[in-house]
Amino acid sequence: MTSTTYVRYELVRVLRNRRFFLFSLGFPLVLYFLVAGPNRDVHDLGGSGVSAPLYFMIGLTAFGAMNSVIAGGARIAFDRSVGWTRQLRLTPLSPRSYLVTKILTAYLTALITVVVLAAAGASLGVHLSASVWAETIALLLIGLLPFAALGILFGHLLTVDSLGPAVGGTTALLAFLGGVWFPIQSGFMHTVAQALPSYWLVQASRVATGGHAWGVRGWAITVAWTIVLGAAAAWAYRRDTERA
Repeated sequence: MTSTTYVRYELVRVLRNRRFFLFSLGFPLVLYFLVAGPNRDVHDLGGSGVSAPLYFMIGLTAFGAMNSVIAGGARIAFDRSVGWTRQLRLTPLSPRSYLVTKILTAYLTALITVVVLAAAGASLGVHLSASVWAETIALLLIGLLPFAALGILFGHLLTVDSLGPAVGGTTALLAFLGGVWFPIQSGFMHTVAQALPSYWLVQASRVATGGHAWGVRGWAITVAWTIVLGAAAAWAYRRDTERA
């Protein structure tokens, strides 16, 4: 199987997956309307100077994108369970092409989540300029790199049955510590949060509310986690290959 064929196969596979659209897209979308809908006329949420529809849209965009990317590990775990990854190793497909394809597919799911939540926000009166969206999405894509690696790591370490709870629990914890639901501005929790990639992913989305892009610390934390989790994902893949 060539790299081009495999990329095409994975993209079609994702777009035909009804469960993906139900859980990865449906959950943050329904949650957004449940939280932001009743507060659509609130223009200064908690004294932040940001309207409720905008505040919750960007928070859930970060959450939904992170969840979509990590959940890409479920497809890897399923492939392992039916022996598909073993078959792929008998083809000319290189390990690099395999991993790049998994990352590209995970990013596709994240971008679909961003588009869906942007449309939901627009329906509640959220309007952002093209330049703001461009900066926000660019930072989000970079901030998702460690989570793409985490999804691959989970996919090669966990079984199909155990991966669901692991992804759900990890995403919920990272979203909480990252400040998706409320800003973490001081104290011990703030110190812990700033050491996590989810905090900087949320900060990337906050550009849409007039926040600043990452400073040196944000870039350093994101790069460090990407390297560590990327190395762990590569190790898990090699381990799987040696055992096959």
